[in-house]
This record gives sequence, C-alpha cells and structure tokens, in this order.
Amino acid sequence: MEAKTKDLWVFIETNEDGSPKKVGLELLNPGRTLATKQGGKLVGVVIGNNVAEAVEQAGIYGADQVIVVEGPEYQQFTTDAYVNALTYVVEKYGPTTVMIGATPNGRDLGPRFSSRLRTGLTADCTSLDIDEETGNVAWTRPAFGGNLMATIMCPDHRPQCGTVRPGVFKKPEAGENKAEVIREDYHVAPEDIRTCILETIEDAAGEMVDLEGADIIVSGGRGMGGPEGFNTTLKPLADLLGGVVGASRAAVDSGWIAHAHQVGQTGKTVGPKLYIACGISGAIQHVAGMSSSDCIVAINKDEDANIFNIADYGVVGDLYEVVPALTDEIKKLKEA
Repeated sequence: MEAKTKDLWVFIETNEDGSPKKVGLELLNPGRTLATKQGGKLVGVVIGNNVAEAVEQAGIYGADQVIVVEGPEYQQFTTDAYVNALTYVVEKYGPTTVMIGATPNGRDLGPRFSSRLRTGLTADCTSLDIDEETGNVAWTRPAFGGNLMATIMCPDHRPQCGTVRPGVFKKPEAGENKAEVIREDYHVAPEDIRTCILETIEDAAGEMVDLEGADIIVSGGRGMGGPEGFNTTLKPLADLLGGVVGASRAAVDSGWIAHAHQVGQTGKTVGPKLYIACGISGAIQHVAGMSSSDCIVAINKDEDANIFNIADYGVVGDLYEVVPALTDEIKKLKEA
C-alpha cells in the first residue's frame, strides 16, 4: 500500500486489565524523534478492552494522537482479532512507519500484519534512525548471533514496519496529555477468530521474573561456578535492594538457573537503574542486553574482563567475598 501520511505509529500493547505494557510507552521516545524527522505526527494505537488507562498513558508520554479499537473480543490477545484490527486502521489512515514491541505477542502480530500488507518487517531492533539520504527508517538489529549489527531499510513498500526489543529505550518524560483520541468502531466476528486461550499456566519454570520492569538487577555468570550461589549469594542482595536476579547465557546453558532469568541477545533486553554483574565476563551478546542500564557495577576476579569496559564501577575480587560484604554493609545502612 501507499502511505497517505508521514505519521509514525506505535502499537501500545495492553495487559488484560487494559493497562499499557511498558514497551509501548518506551517506543514513544524514539518515536517522537523519528516522527519529527519524517515530518509527521506521533500516533499511539491501542487495541483491547477497557483500555482507558492505556489511552491516557499514551497521551501523557507524548503521543499527538491515539487511535483506539476497543471491544470484548480484544480482551485477550489473539492473532486473528488483532491483525484484522491493526490492518483495518493502517489501511484507513496510511502511516509511513509502524513500530511494535518485540514481546511474545508483538513477535506474533508483527510478521502477520506486515505480510497482510505486503511490506517488510525488521525484527528485534535495538537501534533506530532516519537515513538522511533516502528518508527511510534505518532499523538496526543484531545479526550472526550478535557478532555484528545489521542496518536494514525498506525503500519500496509502506508502511515500514519493525519490532523493537523491550528495555532498549527509556520512557519519555511524562507531560500534559494533549493527544487527540480517535475511536474506531471495528469488531471481529467470533467465527473469524480461529484460536483462543483455554488456560494460562503461570511460568512453567516455577517463578515469574519481571526483568524488563525491574529497576535493580543482580546478575550472575559463569564465574558463579554452580547453581547454589544464585540463591545463597545473589538473591539476598537482590531482595535487600528490592530487585531481581538475572543471569548470563553461560549460566542458563549450564542449567544453573531458569531461562526466564537470562539477560542478553538470546534473553531479555533490560535497562534498570542499577545492574550488578557478578562473575560475568562481558561477552558482546550479554552486553547487548544490558548496556543501556543507568549504572553498571561489575564484580569479577579477572581484571581484564570485558565487562569492566562498560562498567561505571568495578570491583576486582572474588564475588563470593565481595557480594556478601556488600550485602552486610547495605543491611547496616538500612538499620542505621
């Protein structure tokens, strides 16, 4: 299809209670920059049921306009309902760019939606820009296992589409909600929804881990030497700080901790206020998933470990001595 506007759209994914998922609000940050460079409006798209909170938040975090498709059939995410709804509004208004969070639902929605419109999709992006020569969006994503970064453009078809990893960008500063709200009365018949959720099993690994929403993460890598230290050494520090435990791929592949805790190229991309890396060497695949953290503290016996190159603070030492000592000192400060 041909673009009818220069607008950039951000899909604001919602939870079942109608609240927005963090990644949609995060994407309003680069969305504002790209929309300005494109010369169009920044538009949030909300699909769901009872989504007043998500609509309000989209405006607060910078959308010029919010397009809403609401109905009981959108209470839970289903590919058919959401693809039909998103395709309908995109064909009606003709944006030049659509960004979707690379969540499990977004990774389902993005390819189906772009295929429906016969356009391209760049998946799992970690950086975004506008190519000055062509005016196309420059979508950058890791390739070849994270060993290099590829920049991809879609010059011939519209809209340009991409999914972007959660945690890569920070939410913009909250402001006054001045967004124009447009409500589309579009519904999908039950017979057109071919799949439905029969049962939800909460985290088969036994624990829910919100790495992407955590402000503090204490992570362990190969230097942990085994599974015990995650519970006996890292978890007490994480609990004391009100954070969660993360891990590198090496620790997960060794079976020391569940994949739900994995940070990095093949895990979660995070951007907490504080990231404490314990026994993590700093391989490029791990760094790609946590380098946007506000403050990085590295603890490692190897003074030449790559992790020290990106750390704000580094401690050369045995993590099994340093972390308990750090935990004790924080306890004393809290009790004082």
